[in-house]
Amino acid sequence: MTLADALRQASAAGLDRLDAQTLLLHALNRPPHDRAWLIAHDSDELPATVQPVWSALLTRRLAGEPVAYLLGQKEFFGLPLQVDARVLVPRPDTETLVQWALDLLPGLGEQPRVIDLGTGSGAIALALAHQRPGLDITASDASPDALAVAQANARALGLRVHFATGHWLEAVPGQTFALIVSNPPYIAEADPHLPALAHEPGSALVSGPDGLDDIRTIIAQSTRALRPGGWLLLEHGHDQAPRVRALLGSAGFDHVSSHTDLAGIERCSGGQWPEGR
Repeated sequence: MTLADALRQASAAGLDRLDAQTLLLHALNRPPHDRAWLIAHDSDELPATVQPVWSALLTRRLAGEPVAYLLGQKEFFGLPLQVDARVLVPRPDTETLVQWALDLLPGLGEQPRVIDLGTGSGAIALALAHQRPGLDITASDASPDALAVAQANARALGLRVHFATGHWLEAVPGQTFALIVSNPPYIAEADPHLPALAHEPGSALVSGPDGLDDIRTIIAQSTRALRPGGWLLLEHGHDQAPRVRALLGSAGFDHVSSHTDLAGIERCSGGQWPEGR
């Protein structure tokens, strides 16, 4: 079997060509973006020792397992993050939230305290820590397994982040922050897209009948944990921005707005806690 044969095998089975190329490169222990090498060597024989590795990767991907889990890694905001089934795969959409947070930080004082709620792989917290060295940032998660992944990523990247275990702001009782960011679960229990996400942790995806239970909890808790003038930024579903803005406004937040991702979708919403509170 040549490399071209392996890719034709994947195509015949219904696998996306880019996924097939990425996985074949991984099986060959080559960089995941080295597709030009595959084209130049398409007549090379697939080594016998690699064939069972390739076959296993192909089977797992066709069963719906995310490519990032098969590679054990996903890039986010320029950082290589180790990921597995204990955490969600970081999505490019979430970079919108990180950029909004970075834009706000200069206006939040000399040493603003920041917390990333439900950190998962640590993507948001680590991106902020990397972009703003010395930032006082905490990452919390209710899952000890998820925190173990985030802590391993922090060590591998040499980034300093505080970690706390607990449900949202209950992980840091009595503490106050200048900026709270979160990519919480926001999928409704009956969402028809859930079966396609079966390999990722359901507790990090689903949040009640309308998908907003955890967002409601975070907003309520943030009113007691934000310093005056502090900000709360939340990622949410593609059609949830109006409802999240309404929740923020009802809770007393000022300057409530939403930011769009690269596809023009309102991907995150936030507001500022009034100075006089």
